[in-house]
Amino acid sequence: MRNIVVEKLNSLPVEEHGVELVERKGIGHPDSICDAIMDQISVNLSQEYIRRVGNILHHNIDKSLLVAGEVERKLGVGGEVKKPMLLVIGDRATFEVDGIRIPVEEIAIETAKEWFRKNLRFVDPEKHVKFQVELYPGSPELTDIFRRRKGLLPANDTSAAVGYAPLTSTEKIVLELERYLNSKEFKAIHPEVGEDIKIMAFRQKKNLQLTIAMPLIDRYVTSVKDYFEKKEVVKGIVEDFVRERAQNFESITIDINTLDDPERGMDGIYVSVLGTSAEDADSGQVGRGNRVNGVIALNRPMGTEAAAGKNPVSHVGKIYNILTHKIANEIYQNVPGIKEVYVWLCSQIGKPIDQPKIATAQLILENGVSIYDVAKPVEDIIDQELANIEKFCNELAEGKYSVW
Repeated sequence: MRNIVVEKLNSLPVEEHGVELVERKGIGHPDSICDAIMDQISVNLSQEYIRRVGNILHHNIDKSLLVAGEVERKLGVGGEVKKPMLLVIGDRATFEVDGIRIPVEEIAIETAKEWFRKNLRFVDPEKHVKFQVELYPGSPELTDIFRRRKGLLPANDTSAAVGYAPLTSTEKIVLELERYLNSKEFKAIHPEVGEDIKIMAFRQKKNLQLTIAMPLIDRYVTSVKDYFEKKEVVKGIVEDFVRERAQNFESITIDINTLDDPERGMDGIYVSVLGTSAEDADSGQVGRGNRVNGVIALNRPMGTEAAAGKNPVSHVGKIYNILTHKIANEIYQNVPGIKEVYVWLCSQIGKPIDQPKIATAQLILENGVSIYDVAKPVEDIIDQELANIEKFCNELAEGKYSVW
């Protein structure tokens, strides 16, 4: 029997709060780069472990620092990189088992290079990034968990996570807008827009304000005047996109690159050589970016674990972080009468991951709906999702769920 608690939450859903704040850091943001690359290393390493020894072995690739480099910007022709970025890849991994060597460092570096090639158009990882791998064997106690594996592994940490559903209108528009601006379709029409897009949404009642940081690529900008003209074109596209999808709002205000000042020349415009502020302005770190559902929602409860790069079969900091959101969505979509749901999972180190210390669903209900009407189906969904956790962990190991 699992310890599952379903309770009514006596509060307003976030959609009805008077003030809401939501942020998203785009794919080119230094923090997003760290999260995405470290998790892809975990996925690739997991698949290599399976290929070579038949099981996922102990690893946590969840410590990373992207150190900003140095560039010189040149309008119209494109600038140059004076000092490359430095990507530090760190924590623990299994390098050898039963005489079989695993090329951990090679996998880490090649995965990172491939990610840059695929996601940042102007970053050449052979020239623009240096790599420093600080991965070492894990502690005997944690490593032994994997050696003794028979079926489900025990939790390798005592940790708690929380997920929720549904997304609010503000959360949805922030997520959709960044993905649109960084889509291949948009970049094909507006290649001048860099990937380091950051969106902060502030909703006060039904009034939405979006503040967007968005570099323009210097090779596509011929002058300061041209920069402001191109920015206005993109702003118009953003306004059309948001107004078409955000129909719950009475007013929408959009500001882009609010530090801009045409009187200051090159110093007063946000242009980039590589499309990411990591080229010379901003370093990045794992765990400082988006939550696993893609946004940083300040009205919501959040866990403290960074999911990116943690192993997908025993590290509850990854498993439960993503699973709570999955369970919350299953409950919201399948149990009528629920306005909003929060799901909490807490592990105890050494205990099976399908047997959390506590699994809780907190529900905000529609008028006229009783907790007794929904408690049993909600409990059944939680129980079923935990029963299927091995399948879920295998999907994590295949990279089927985003962590940023």
